[in-house]
Order: sequence, then structure tokens, then C-alpha cells
Amino acid sequence: MSNSSWKRWEFLFIILYALAFFFVFIRWSLQLSHDHSRSLYGLRPGWMSNRLNDLSDAQWRNFRGNLPILTLVMCFFTFVANILRYHYCLKGRGMSFIWIILSLCYLSYLHEACVIFVLSIASANYFIVKTFARSPYYMSMLWIFNITFLILNRVYEGYSFSLFGGCLAFLDNYRGTFRWHICFNLVVLRMISYGCDYHWSNKLTHFDQKKHMLRCHFCSSGRTCYHVLQERSMQNDKYSFNMYVCYLTYAPLYIAGPIVSFNAFATQLDAPQKNYSVGQIAWYGLRWILSLLLMETVTHFFYYNAFAISGLWRQLSPFEVFIIGYGVLNFMWLKFFLIWRYFRFWSLIGGIETPENMPKCINNCYNLEGFWKNWHASFNKWLVRYMYIPLGGSQRKLLNVWVIFTFVAIWHDLEWKLLSWAWLTCLFFIPEILVKSSVNSFQLKCAAGMFIHRELSAIAGAVTITCLMFYAGCKPCWLCYRTIGHKLVDFTISSEGWYVNCTSVCSSSTSIYLQEPSVLLMYRNARSVCLVCIILCCNQAYVSHS
Repeated sequence: MSNSSWKRWEFLFIILYALAFFFVFIRWSLQLSHDHSRSLYGLRPGWMSNRLNDLSDAQWRNFRGNLPILTLVMCFFTFVANILRYHYCLKGRGMSFIWIILSLCYLSYLHEACVIFVLSIASANYFIVKTFARSPYYMSMLWIFNITFLILNRVYEGYSFSLFGGCLAFLDNYRGTFRWHICFNLVVLRMISYGCDYHWSNKLTHFDQKKHMLRCHFCSSGRTCYHVLQERSMQNDKYSFNMYVCYLTYAPLYIAGPIVSFNAFATQLDAPQKNYSVGQIAWYGLRWILSLLLMETVTHFFYYNAFAISGLWRQLSPFEVFIIGYGVLNFMWLKFFLIWRYFRFWSLIGGIETPENMPKCINNCYNLEGFWKNWHASFNKWLVRYMYIPLGGSQRKLLNVWVIFTFVAIWHDLEWKLLSWAWLTCLFFIPEILVKSSVNSFQLKCAAGMFIHRELSAIAGAVTITCLMFYAGCKPCWLCYRTIGHKLVDFTISSEGWYVNCTSVCSSSTSIYLQEPSVLLMYRNARSVCLVCIILCCNQAYVSHS
């Protein structure tokens, strides 16, 4: 059999195996949801096939419930802004005033009197930026100021007006429908972005746009990539107070992002994005509607998140626990996919293109680095620009991950469990970085390195997805980590665990390297899924046989 023929048969086998797994997975998920529906929390009457709807996730429940009014606001704000832009030929300065008025109305509904806190802290940050931007200690001052308020906002739960005098205590009755200090985490990122971009605008840039245009396939096609937008130097008048307030409070991105740098935002406010045509934006919106229907189907037929928060996973077999974990992982991905793409769509029709937060499906991530780059991609770009590169970049990679993930944990919430999660992630990152560098070196030195690199990538993908499944399925039961750990350790050291590990390694040794990048991407995805299938299915078969 020729080499190319073997590739085709092997690839066909893997695809069929993956399809068979998903058939079994869906059937088992339906059975689990049917058998335990009376014991699950968060199920509400649904509209699809007289089934219950899993609305146990508070974030998804709130977003879904407010979607109609949010869509009306989106249509009205965008219509007003675009009509005024094209009727009066408004540029950046004029549009900033329009969006400030619209966005402050939006914030007044969300936070009511607490808008005072948002604008007060933002004004203090603006004063620091404009006053000390040329100081040698400026960057330290900027970061200390923002991290201090990030922590204080959490400690005091958004502050009480009574702290500032009894005459203001009545304002505590007007705190709005959305806690301001939750949204302020994103405002902190924008304040740091504004401060850094303004500081760097006074220095000579090392960005060579002509050389970049030759190397970047996106820019060579006549479009403008995000890297050019954020690196492009601007005049000092673009860093005005009204542009600053508009950037911090811009309604389409205020609640959830995606995160965009100040330079990229100000550039597009002056000249709307041209990378997406009207037809492409319409298709983007249609795809979002189809994804919403997919989510509705998932929550009506598969109660993954309800299993996780109800704690019933403790009563399930290892195979069933992994089914729930895999389902929760994909539910979480689809939830954030819908939320982030909704607000990105709103921003696009307003003329501002932001980075895509979910450029890849969760099942296409083969290691921790790939997972973090593609889970919250706009935040990752922010971290690279404002933390990773200033801290030394790849030259201090092993040290930088500790600083960055500690900040990420504090930024998400002020809890010890998040700090421990961040430091545990760093511990996993260190061996991955070392292994990747050694494997890449070995791959270049010998022909067999290509084969070994592919096998290690597939195995790493299976392990990564499996670990994410386990974490996602049991995350709400964080305090039960001892039970979770014992379950995982018992499974790993048991004869079933050894059998599964040997089976997964043996199955990966039959593959031949595929040269085509597009096919390789599909191939690796299928291989990772198959290795997870082998880990799950062989375990269940072995236990049943025993």
C-alpha cells in the first residue's frame, strides 16, 4: 500500500471513529439527562419539544433573559450613531461626543448613582497619565494605581455612599441593576491601555509598517490587521479627555468586551473599519443566530451544567463523569462564544473591529498555551502587549508566566482559590515550555522528529482536553477537591488506568505525517478526539468486562 493511500485510509478511520464516539456520547448524554432530570437544580420549563431547559448557569440565564431589551438598545444606539456620522460627516472627535452621550445613558441605567464611582476613578487615572507620563516612575505609578483600585473595589464590594458622609447614604438605594465594580475590571484594562499607549506615543517606535506590510498576509490583501491598528502612532490631540471617556464607556464593549487597545479604538472611531463588508457583517450575525439555536438545543436536551452544580457527578461512574465534564467544557465555550460574539457584532456595526475572543473551538487546543491564546484571545493580546513584552518577552518566559497569571487571578476575583489555580497553571506551564522547546529542536535534527512531534502533539491534546473536562465538570464543587483528587488518582493507578494509557499510546503509534496544513489541522483535531475516546471508551469496556 502506498504512503498516500495509507494516509487516506488512516484519516478516514479516525473520522469514522470520532463520529462513532459522538454518536455514543450523545446517546449516553440523553440517557443521563432523562434519568436524573428530577434531581437536578436550575431546570426551567422550555419551549422545545416540551422539554425542560437547563438555565442553571446564572451568567447565561441573565444574558439570555435580557437579550430582547439588549437587542433593542443595540439597534437604537447603532442607528443613531451611524445616522449622525454619515449625515454630518463626523470623525473621531464628533463621534466620541455622540458615543459618550449614548454610553452614559447606558451606564446610568446599569449603575444609576454608581456611575459617579466609575467617572471619579477614571478621572483620577487621566490626571496621573497626563501629569506624570514623562516621569521615569510613571509605569509603576500607573500599575499601582489601577491594581490598588482593582483590589479595593472588591474588598469594599463597590463602596457604600455612606462611607463618604451620611448625607450621601440615600444614594445607596440607587445602585442600578448591574454591579459597577464587576464591569470595572474591564475599565481597568482600558485605563492601563490608554496610559501605556499615551506614554509610548512620546517615544520613538520600533514598528516598521512597510516591513510588516510585506510579511503580513492579512495586510498584503488590502486589509488592515489589528497589530497595525494598535502600533500605529497618533497625534497627541487624539489622547483627549473626551476620547478617553468614550473609550472607557463605549457601550457595545462595556459589559463583556472584547478588549481592544486605545490606539486601535481611536483609529477606527476616526475612520470606521473596512475589513468587514455589510454582507460579511450580516453573515456574521446570521451565524450567531444559528449558534444561539444550537445552544438552545444543547440546554434543552443535555443538562451538563445542572449535573455539575447539583453535585450528582459524585454518584456517577468514571465514564459518566468524563461525559459530564466534556459536556460542561463545550457548554462553557459555547456560552462565552455567544456572549462575546454578540458584543463584537454590535461593535462591528458601529464601525469598531475588535479581536475575536474565540477564534478556535475548545477541542482544537492541544496544549495549555494554545488553550489560553484561544479562550479569551483579546485579553491574551492585551497581556502580551502591556505585560509580557514590557517584562522581557520570551527571554524571561519562565518568570513572566508567574507574574502574568497572578495578575489574571487578581483581575478575575480576589479569592485564594483563584490564586492557587493561577500558580498551579504556572507549574503546568513550565514543563510544557521545556518539552516544546526540546521537541522542536529534536524535530529539526532528524527525520523521525516530525513523526514523534506529531504523536506527542496528539497525546498532549488528548491529555489537555481530558484535564479540562475534569476541571470543568467539577469546578462548581471546588471545595470537594479531595474527593475529586482521590477519584482521579485511584483511576490513574488502577489496572484500568494503566490499560487505558497503554491503549492510547499504542493507538497513536500507527499514524503517518500529513504535509498539507489544512488537512493537518483537521487531522490533529480528530486524533485528539479519538485519543480522548479511547481513554473513555476503553475504560468503560474494561470495567464492564471485569
